[in-house]
Amino acid sequence: MKLTVLVDNNTYIDQYYFGEPALCFYIENGDKTVLLDTGYSDIFIKNAAALGKNLAEADYIVFSHGHDDHTKGLKYLEKAQVPKAEVVAHPECFVPKYVGDLFVGSPYSKEQIAEKFGCNATAQPLQLGENLWYLGHIPRVFDHEISSIGYKEKDGVRADDYLDDDTALVYKSKKGLFIITGCSHSGICNICEYAKSVCGEQKIYGIIGGFHLFEDDEKLAKTVDYFVANKIEKLYPCHCVSLKAKHRMMEKLDVTEVGVGLSVEIE
Repeated sequence: MKLTVLVDNNTYIDQYYFGEPALCFYIENGDKTVLLDTGYSDIFIKNAAALGKNLAEADYIVFSHGHDDHTKGLKYLEKAQVPKAEVVAHPECFVPKYVGDLFVGSPYSKEQIAEKFGCNATAQPLQLGENLWYLGHIPRVFDHEISSIGYKEKDGVRADDYLDDDTALVYKSKKGLFIITGCSHSGICNICEYAKSVCGEQKIYGIIGGFHLFEDDEKLAKTVDYFVANKIEKLYPCHCVSLKAKHRMMEKLDVTEVGVGLSVEIE
């Protein structure tokens, strides 16, 4: 499995790709290609071309959750550019989301996406190719990872948004599980525990993605303790992980800087 970062907040010096506070990964896994998220604008398309990644090869476009920094790029993508691709997401992904008066949800409803691209909206785990799984609904088992952001509006009713739609991918490698996340609103520890259950494997080799960790607080401390206890060998925190949080991780763990253009290959 080879993962290439098409969009991240960070870019590397002397590598001239576009960055934005968003996320998009291009995943090549045998005869299947998966696009995880589409960022906020059209830069994932520009970066893919510059990096020699053919979006027409995508078999799936998976959304980690429905926030616009992960879904809005779909506005700039036509079916002709991804002729084989089917959208895979949690059923709650396309529910309108707000922070205050600001709309922060998907640019399309589930019905619009289904008409435009085809859509498998499922809360169940789904195999996307050899050893690669979409996790679906993530059970919340760690109290320190339960929190809400803004509100969602469903059937005319507003409610605090606990991001029930937040999900992730997992690759079952020879060295253990490799977790691929968007923002981990469901909790990175919760994601790891559910990935173990889905794959029948207890060893977590590595994680790449956003962990939604910003402050040097109890949540961060417990997350680092979890990573250490699980002997996670490779960490690639990006997007929604602060420098302060990365620094705390680096005190005890092997942390790699992530930026647009990074490629990670896992056997």
